[in-house]
Amino acid sequence: MAYIDPHIHMVSRTTDDYRRMAQAGCVAITEPAFWAGFDRSSPAGFYDYFRQLTDVEPKRAAQYGIAHYCWLCINPKEAEDPAFAREVMKLIPEFLDKPNVLGIGEIGLNKNSRNELIILEEQIELAKQHERLILVHTPHLEDKLKGTRMTMDALINAGIDPGRVLIDHVEEHTVAEVLDRGFWAGMTLY
Repeated sequence: MAYIDPHIHMVSRTTDDYRRMAQAGCVAITEPAFWAGFDRSSPAGFYDYFRQLTDVEPKRAAQYGIAHYCWLCINPKEAEDPAFAREVMKLIPEFLDKPNVLGIGEIGLNKNSRNELIILEEQIELAKQHERLILVHTPHLEDKLKGTRMTMDALINAGIDPGRVLIDHVEEHTVAEVLDRGFWAGMTLY
């Protein structure tokens, strides 16, 4: 049976994982930009990361017959320094026309902080300017319901069509509101 993995971070996986996924029937994946487990020290690190997502990973996946698509952004965990985040965001348009780029993501909130919200709003605007789909990350550790509502409000206030947004990491207490407001919902299985 063929399947698509809609959310996987292959930059941190070995080639053996691609082989095993292909053997199991995986035909395509989407890889959101994510926090690497540590804060990157320069925009140049993000430039290399975006090159990996748009050039290196599609080639690795293709060796096993898997189509690789990606999303680009600065993750909420690295959005507390707005000046730094803006430098990273300036790099993104250079990569948006790559054939495997789906849109901007996974943007959102981590601690529901003011700086995270500012950068979220600016990344929403980036997606809007370039007519791109949006993939949203909702908080894992802080108040998920509050963060999900803040994110949906920011999207609606920016005039984004909810049908062009996937809100990921919903849980039983957030999924109904996400769907009721017209957004796509992704439920993470832990």
